[in-house]
Amino acid sequence: MIKRVDFKINELENMRKYPKELFFTGATHLLKKRKISIIGSRKPNLYAQDKTAVLARKLSSSGICIVSGGAIGVDAIAHRSAGTKNTIMIAATGLDKRYPAINKNLISDIESEGLVLSQFKEGSPSTRYNFVLRNELVVALGDVLIVTYADLNSGSMRSVEYALAMGKEIYVLSHRIGESEATNNLLLEGKAKAIYDIDAFVRDFSGEEQSATVKSDDFLEFCKSNPRYEEALQKYPNRVFEAELSGEIEIKNGVCKLL
Repeated sequence: MIKRVDFKINELENMRKYPKELFFTGATHLLKKRKISIIGSRKPNLYAQDKTAVLARKLSSSGICIVSGGAIGVDAIAHRSAGTKNTIMIAATGLDKRYPAINKNLISDIESEGLVLSQFKEGSPSTRYNFVLRNELVVALGDVLIVTYADLNSGSMRSVEYALAMGKEIYVLSHRIGESEATNNLLLEGKAKAIYDIDAFVRDFSGEEQSATVKSDDFLEFCKSNPRYEEALQKYPNRVFEAELSGEIEIKNGVCKLL
C-alpha cells in the first residue's frame, strides 16, 4: 500500500530543498538504522560486481542498512546482496510503477520486506530530471557514499557532487588503470578514499568482527550438502546470486557446490 510520509526524515535536511512530498511502501523502521548509500554503473565489470556484492552483504550482516536507487547494475546488486529486509530503494517514478521493469521482482520484494521511497506522485513516469532528484535523496540518506564503479561523465558523478556539497565522505573501490576512470580520478584528486580491505571497512563502521559473521552463514552451511540449484534458489533467492558472483559457490550440472 502506498502511503504519504507524515514525519520528518532528519537526513533529508542535507538536501538543497527538503522534498515537498514523500511517499513510501514498506517498513519505515529502516530509516532509524545506520545507513550507507551504494551506487555505481549500470554496467560494472565483474570485479566491481563481486566486491559490491560482498560489501553490501557484510555491511548488512553487521546491521547497516543499504540505500540505493533500484537501477540495473550496481544498484540491484547492492539491494539483493544486502537482503530485501535491510535495504531502502529510492524510486525515480511514482510508486505505482516498478522501474526498471527488469527489476520488477526485486522491487516487489523490497516493497514487501524493505522500504521504497519516492518524491513523485502515483502516475509519475521516469524522466531525466526525476533521476537527478532521486540521486540527491539516495546520497542524503546515507552516512557516507560508496561508488563501486563509474565511468567518466556517468550519472554517478552527479551523486558525487551532491555528496561533496553535503560534506559526506566518499569511498570507492580500488581499480586498475583504464577501469572505473571516474572513481580513479576521485582518488587522484583527493575527493574519495579507497576501500582496500572490506572487512576492515565494515569493522570501522559497525565495530563487529566479520569472521564470526562468515562462520555463521546459514547459506554456506546449507551448500555443504550440495543442494540442487532450484532448491537453493527457493530457500535463499537473493543469496544464491551473490554467492555465485563472489565465487563462494559454483553451479554445475544443476547443483550448488561450495568452493
